[in-house]
Formats: sequence, structure tokens, C-alpha cells
Amino acid sequence: MSAAKVKMRQKKLRNQPASVQCLSSSVHDEASTHPNGGGGDGPSGKDALSLRKKRSHQETGWVRGHQKSGEVYGDKMPQFITAGVFARARAAEVSAMLKAVTKTTGSCHVFGALPRHMRRRAMSHNTKRLPCRLREMANRMREKCLQGSVKKKEQAKNKSRKARRRHGNMLLEFNRRQRKNVWLETHIWHAKRFHMVKKWGYCLGDRPTLKCYRPSYRAMSTHCLLQDLSYYCCIELQGEEDKLLDCLSQLTSKEAGPTFAQRLCLSGQRQGSLVLYRAGQFPSQPLGSATFLWRPRTPGSVHRHLWTWVHPTLKQDVLAEFQSVCQCQAVVPPPVPLVIDAKVVSTTDWEPKPERKHTPGTKRKQSDKDAGGPLAKKILGDGTRSPDTPVTWKSSSTGILINDLTMEIVRYRLIGPQSHSVLTEALEAATDCDESIKSQPSCLWWPNHCKEESKMKLHQQQTDLFHTLKGVYSTAELPPGIVLGLTVDDPRLSIPPKRVKALSCVKEAQEVSDEKRKELSLRGVPEHCCESFLWEQSVRNNVTENKISEQDLNRMRSEVLVPGSRLNPVPLQGRVPILLVHQPGKQVGHEMNSWGAGWDLLLPKGWGMAFWIPLVYRDVRIGGLKMSLTHSQNKGVPHFPHDYPDCPAGAHFQGEQESELLEKFKRRPPAKRTNYIKHGCLAPFCCPWQQLAEEWDVIGSEGGIQAQSASLDDMATRVERTSHHQVPVTKQQTHFTVLRTRKSLRLLSSWCGPTSSQGQRSYRVREMPSLDHTAKKSFLASHGMSLVWVRLSVLLKGKPDLHAMVSVPTADDLKLLSRGGPGSSAPQEPPHRDHLKSTLKRGKKGTKKVASDTPSTSGQMTTTSNDPQLSCPASDVVLGVWPNPLPSVTSHCSRVTLGWVTQADFSLSAGCGEALGFVSVTGLVHTLISQPLEHRGTVLLRNPMSLQYRFAKINIEV
Repeated sequence: MSAAKVKMRQKKLRNQPASVQCLSSSVHDEASTHPNGGGGDGPSGKDALSLRKKRSHQETGWVRGHQKSGEVYGDKMPQFITAGVFARARAAEVSAMLKAVTKTTGSCHVFGALPRHMRRRAMSHNTKRLPCRLREMANRMREKCLQGSVKKKEQAKNKSRKARRRHGNMLLEFNRRQRKNVWLETHIWHAKRFHMVKKWGYCLGDRPTLKCYRPSYRAMSTHCLLQDLSYYCCIELQGEEDKLLDCLSQLTSKEAGPTFAQRLCLSGQRQGSLVLYRAGQFPSQPLGSATFLWRPRTPGSVHRHLWTWVHPTLKQDVLAEFQSVCQCQAVVPPPVPLVIDAKVVSTTDWEPKPERKHTPGTKRKQSDKDAGGPLAKKILGDGTRSPDTPVTWKSSSTGILINDLTMEIVRYRLIGPQSHSVLTEALEAATDCDESIKSQPSCLWWPNHCKEESKMKLHQQQTDLFHTLKGVYSTAELPPGIVLGLTVDDPRLSIPPKRVKALSCVKEAQEVSDEKRKELSLRGVPEHCCESFLWEQSVRNNVTENKISEQDLNRMRSEVLVPGSRLNPVPLQGRVPILLVHQPGKQVGHEMNSWGAGWDLLLPKGWGMAFWIPLVYRDVRIGGLKMSLTHSQNKGVPHFPHDYPDCPAGAHFQGEQESELLEKFKRRPPAKRTNYIKHGCLAPFCCPWQQLAEEWDVIGSEGGIQAQSASLDDMATRVERTSHHQVPVTKQQTHFTVLRTRKSLRLLSSWCGPTSSQGQRSYRVREMPSLDHTAKKSFLASHGMSLVWVRLSVLLKGKPDLHAMVSVPTADDLKLLSRGGPGSSAPQEPPHRDHLKSTLKRGKKGTKKVASDTPSTSGQMTTTSNDPQLSCPASDVVLGVWPNPLPSVTSHCSRVTLGWVTQADFSLSAGCGEALGFVSVTGLVHTLISQPLEHRGTVLLRNPMSLQYRFAKINIEV
């Protein structure tokens, strides 16, 4: 018998005791002849046991039933039995039989009592077909099954697919899924084509599922790239111009660039971007980057509107600062929302439709009044506030009003030289209404707008400027920062039957006069043409509430005589006010000027997909969060919050990034992880900026005049001595800052020697003070604890990675670069010793010995006297990663560390590896003054997973 069968048999008979057992006669005879059993000679030991087993199997064979090993049941009846044992065995058998009969499992059913030829399928739902003796039991089982099914239906959440795909149920499900992370209006379109990520209270598209890096770059360089930036939060300020500028001047500084007032005074610069600070705290407490847009001045009025777009992580801080400086503490209660019928009024016929009469005997669709469950899709609300949070604040002293317009305005960004061509192809200026419609009262905004001649004259001027854009060859030809207000027809009416690539047409360019095109390129858009009804909240609500549904639009298309032709006349609800805001391209450096220029399209809420699909049909490339990062890298502009480590939002982002990278590192098998300790990388997942600034500040103050004449080799020795022995690095109260003063940045850029991206030739700049010891001392006196944002271009081969180390080359390293050898001539970092691994092994051995005596010290680690001090709980230790607190970050490697890289990739525009990061201002000035003129600004780059250094050139573009 196999082992499985024996195991199964033992399991079945485990509760049944042995009834009667006795030896057979053959076995008894053999036992009597055994030397120990009664005399006689014979085999003994193992031979006797094997012989006994052999004879027993030959004589009796395998006996079924419960028996002990080595014993079999005899052929004769036993002479006596034990009553108690026998009764217990029989009782166990009877209970087992009763249990098997009364047990009702899934396989046991009433039909099991019937022979096979009497079983019928109809008996399962009609118990009267069963014999009388089984009906009662079948009814009981049926009731039990019905009760169980009711419970299951109450617990079940998923309905049938047909029910789930109903429009009302889908909207309810979508609203339920937006409780934690709100969707944009283009979410469903992105979810089918993009990798979605949950960030900042939204569900956003990160990157397409297709390969997109090179096609997206080609689109930004030659055609158009489209992005949805509606997750940016819009804050509106209303009040008198002088009071607004006085309040907002506390949040900006002239040293960091143009302020709100300076932007407003510049011709055509009614929009731009700047860095906000806490009131009167420049440059120590920056909030982050913001984009603003001024409404044109109304003749004879001092009242102004200002829209400010901020990142979702920055919204609460900026809103609190606005309320503080504007003294807006009184909360204005929101207006009572009007209940609007879900059905949209018909397009051409404005009379109420007669009610349909219900014919008896026919099915009637459930009306809106009878419908108790499915609600309309909610449009209000965002991921940065709850529904009960106030959105309006007013000041009693200054009269300034603050409105939170988050998710109230849809914002699309078109990047590329053909962005204007895509807009002119997809959009058409709104047509005028008929005289018969003007004479009748209407609840829509456009017929009332057409009654005033001044407004229609302004609309005609805006239409002419919009048509002039067709003659412009590239978006970069237009002045930066121009704004054009316009009212367009519903773009769904002019969707082409298939995708067409929108390009600038030569024929249309000839029709447009050269004088208008030159005037637009030189002077921009006049101020009165920047006006748009999108600024009015009543118009925005009217347009959103009266939008034509897709069902009504398709019904109107089916009634057109010529299939596929445009609807004529255009429905009155199909007029939408928009704003076109020009975004300038690259404006820093000496290469790729105006690269990445484009337009921002501002729309009222609810019209996102109505404009998205027509733009997609113009063969634009769609980008996500990753392409926004690439766009800012190529433009040479810091990206928020990646390149703002001194802001609260930037510090929070770096903390999240560190935890994500660490969790990804832990998911790999221990044998497949990179040992960053052996590579000499202290911070592979984060950048300790505060420690870097403090160490360089101590080094600069300790060196004094001796540091002026010391070489870089002596500097490395002094850094190590300063960090470990003489001057211990302690945390100071001063927090590091990022250098954003324009004058200081220009001076530092001239000292670095601005060159091209590959460092092949230098450019002439205006005269700046030369770098000497006096200039260095005065410069570091005001910027000692500062970091500077730099661009690093790899001179030879190599592609930098995230958190790569920026180091100072020695004199021997610069000699290798002067020889012009291959990329392998760059220096290498000698392998480091992993002290942590050996310490853990010694700690485990010591823990076993002294676990009973000193349990409190089992979780601490200490190294030998030659190793850096390590002390942290053993549970927090990750093999291959330095635990906190870190040793000296500047002198840990053979080359002195200047900073780290925050963004890195191979640049298709420069044709080499490029990186963006921060370096210490003190360390950079010390490095520049000690380098020869021909190699000034040359540094070393080393990836965290490599020991190979790469030569790179520092560029500070202002």
C-alpha cells in the first residue's frame, strides 16, 4: 500500500479504538519456539523478525482493518473480549455513520436519495415533482438557500455589467472613486493611454504607454505638444490697483527679478512667472514659483483683476500669505446653488417641448423627476479643499476680494513652433446672431452680448488678430507674454473626419497683409484686445450650464441634409469665451533661443473634452508630467518642486522621493542590490543640502587667508581635518538658501566662464569684476550659506544619473583633461570598505553572548576606533546604505564634494549628457579661484552606482 493510502486510512480510523486483537496460530507457534519464548533453537534477533514477517505475509497475506504493526488478525474467534473497549469501538462507528448521514454539504442533496433514473432538473425549482417523502426536506433546503442568496445580494457590490455601464451608474461610480484623488476632465482619455499616478490630491498622467521620449522632443521642436495643466490652482484677487500692488510687493523682491508692479508697467508683459516669499522674509523663506495674469485696465476705473496659478502643494501657503498681506479675514458665504435641469435646452427651437403622452401597454423611460438615485456628474470641487471649505474672503479695510478658482478654469498648454497653427485650425471665431434673435429676450450670454455695438466691434478686432496668426511662421516670432481674448464657436462642430497635421499654410500667409503680421510681431496685441468674458464669473457659469450635450449634438448632426457638413446656423449655446496666453521659450543662455515657446489655452470648466478632442485631431503629441520636466530642463528653467529645495514644498517632495527610492531599493533581492557604501556614496536617495552648506561654511571660515594660497590637494586634506578633528560640524540656526539675486548670479556666471553646452567655445559677456581674493571675500560674506542652481554638461562620454555627485578635480585630473585623451582618462574612485556589514556581523555574535545580561545594547552598533562612528537601531539598518547620521559629506571620497544632481538625462538638443543640480557657493568660489583660466568651471561628475568620474562644465545661465 502506498504511503498516501496508509495516511488516508489512518486519518479515517483515528477515532476508532482497536476492538479485539490476538495472534494467529502460526505466529503463536513461532513464538513458542523462540528462545526467549519457551525454548528451542532457531534464528534470533533481526533474522527471526524478518522470518516472522515473511511467514506471516505468506500465510495470511494483507489483512484489511485496524491493526498494529507486526500483528494480524487470526482465523479463529477470540476466547474473550473486553466489554468496555468493544462498546467504545461500536459507539464510535455508530456516531461516524450518523454524522455521515445527517451532514449536508454542497455535494449532499435531497436528490441523492433518489436513484439516477428518477432524478430530474425540474425538481430543483418545483418540489412537487419530488416524491412525498422528500418534499419537506427539499422545501427546508430551498428556504435556507434563498436566505443565503439574500444575504449574498446585500453584501455584493458589483452589479451586472449592463447595469454598471448605464450612464447614471457610471457617474456615481466615478464620483465615488474621486473621494481621495480628484480627476481632471480629461482623466478617462488619459487613463486609457497613460500611466497614471496619484499626486497632490489628483490622479494625473505621468507618461504614455508608448515610447514617447524622442517623438515628444520632436513635437516640441518642430510641431506641437499638448498638456493638461488644469491641476494648477488659480487664486483670483480683485481690488484697486494701488492697494493690490502695495500688498503684493511684500511677497516679492526686486533683486530676484521683475515684481508684480514691474511686470504690469512693461508693455505687453501682463503675465509672467516669479518666486514668492513670505512677507518681508527675502531671501530666507521662499514659498515657491507662481504664474500670474493681469486683466486689462477698464477706461476710467482703478479696479483690477489678478489671476495667480500656483502648484497644488503651494496653494495653502500662498493663500494664507495673500490673506495676511491683504487683510482678508472675513469669509464671504457662497451663493445658493441653483438646481439646473439635466436636459439642455434645444439648439434652434427655444420653445418648451410638449410632454410626451404615455401609451398604455408600452414601456416608459424613467424621467428625471422619478429618478431617485443617479445624480449628475459633479464639476465643482478639487483635491486641495473639502466641499465645506470657504472659497471667498474680503477685506473691510482694503476692499480686496480673494477667490479660490481651483478647478473653475481649464488650462491647456501647447508647446512648439506650430502651436498657433493648431489653434487657428481647431478654433473658429464666433459668428454673429441673427437680427430676429437679438430682438428676443434670451437667457444666454451671447445674444445679449451681440446687442451692443462696442462689444461686437471689439470682437471683430480680436477676430482679425486671430486670423493674422495664420500668417506667422513660428510661435517664437511673437513677442513673449502677449495675451489675446477671444470668443469661439463650439470646436466640436468642426472636427475633421480623420487626423490631419496642422501646419502654417503659405496660401493663407499670402492673404494676410505683411503690415499686420509685422505689427503683431513687433508690438504684440493691443491692451483692449486682451479683454475676455472669461473673467466674468456669471458668463463662465452660463456657458458651463448651457453646454450642448453630446447626445443633442449628434441628433442635430443627423438632421443635416449633407452628412458631415457644419451646422448652420451655429447653436446659440455654442459660443465659448477663451483666453490665449503666449508662453515664451528659452530666454537664458546663448543657445536655442526661444525654444519651447507656445500658448496657454484658458477655458471655462465643463468644456475640457470639447476642446481636447479637436486639438488631438490636429495630430499633436500628448505629454504628461514627465514631459513637463523635460521641457523645463531644455529651457533652462527650474521646475517646481524638483528644483526648490529651500521651499517647504520642495523639502516635502524630496522626502517623498527618498522614501519611494528606498522602498524600491528594498524590494530588490539583497544579492542584487548596489552596495553604495563600497561606492563611496553617502546619500544615494536624497541630498543633504543643509549639511553640505554647513560644512563648506565652516571650511571657508576656518581657512581664512591660508585658504587663498592653498591648492586643491591641500584643500581636501584641510576639509577632512576640519570635519573630523579640529572643528566639529554642528547644526547652526541659519538655514541654507538658494541664490536667486540676479546681480550675484551674473557675477558668478562670468567667473565660471559661460560657454556652449559642450564647452567647446566661450561667449563674450559684458565687463564684470574679475575673480580675486578681495572679490571672493566680499561675495562669500553675504552668500556663505547659499546654494546655486547650475547646469552641468558632460565634456566627453557619459550620461549622468539622479543624485550624481559633483566633485572638485585635482591638479592631476586637469592635466589628464589637457592631454585630450579618451573618456577613460578621467580618474576613478578607489573602492571603499563596507564597515557596516562587518559591524552587523559582530553585533549579531555579541548579541547572542550578552543577550541575557545587557538586552538594551543589542540594538546599537559601534565600530572600531579607525571607523566613523555609527549609531542607529539595528531595525533601521539597510545593507549597502549609510545609516543616519551621515559622516562628513565633503571629505568622504577622494575628491571634495561640491553638490549633487537633481535632474539628469541625455540631452537631445545638446547631443551630450546634461544634468541640473545645486552646488555650494562657497565651494564653487574656492574651486574657481584655484583653477587655471583655461579650465575654470570644470568639475567632476560621478554616478551613485559607479566609481568612474566624468569631466563636466558648469554653466550658470541668467
